[in-house]
Amino acid sequence: MATIKIGIIGGSGLDDPQLLKSKKEKKVTTPYGSPSSALTIGKIEGADVVILARHGKKHSIYPTGVNYRANIHALKKEGCTHILATTAVGSLKEKIKPGDLVFLDQFIDFTRHRQLTFHDKKVVHTPMAEPFCADLRKILTSSAKELKLRHHGKGTVITIEGPRFSTKAESHMFRLFGADVINMSTVPEVVLAREAGICYQSIAMSTDYDCWKEGEEPVTWEMILAIMQKNSENVKKLLVRAISKITNTECSCS
Repeated sequence: MATIKIGIIGGSGLDDPQLLKSKKEKKVTTPYGSPSSALTIGKIEGADVVILARHGKKHSIYPTGVNYRANIHALKKEGCTHILATTAVGSLKEKIKPGDLVFLDQFIDFTRHRQLTFHDKKVVHTPMAEPFCADLRKILTSSAKELKLRHHGKGTVITIEGPRFSTKAESHMFRLFGADVINMSTVPEVVLAREAGICYQSIAMSTDYDCWKEGEEPVTWEMILAIMQKNSENVKKLLVRAISKITNTECSCS
């Protein structure tokens, strides 16, 4: 079995020294510039992990300003074979309530101004029919069941440019597209991970109903933070439980 190393993107709180053993910080550079943060390297449940803060340690980088290519390249160079990426999402479906977790299986790209590929010097058409890792998704689903967390085993995310939130007209349109949730960060992260040969799976946390749902307050950043803080321990427990299983699992999409 190949050596497994797990990258965690946006893993707030997981660099807790009580949780992360043999912790060390490592600053790196890449051919695409500097990643969003220094890498935090250590072990969780005996597994080698590398944690990277997508928006910087102080959440100072807006979505389009994230150097996605540098982030994925840095994790690949560090030897990561798998990536678990946490992300806040707005719900576009009644059944996906604030606080629910969604393990994404599809995306719709509605971004406009991002570097979408490593293959800008030669033409490479990367298959993307199944962009997320089914094996990691199964592990997350079983772990969420064991922990009795409200979750959805599949979901389509639409990634918008941001940093503004949607208008009501846009929110209703995205629902017609068939999207289940909306965010500003999954694309091009998942695409670049596939190009780099890294198994990638998102853990999406629903924080709001965007602005389509009548009778609900339109989404604000303060609302997102409140839900994320309330559920951060659940996400942390889920990651730890899942990581303990990935160390003994071969991934079929690698």
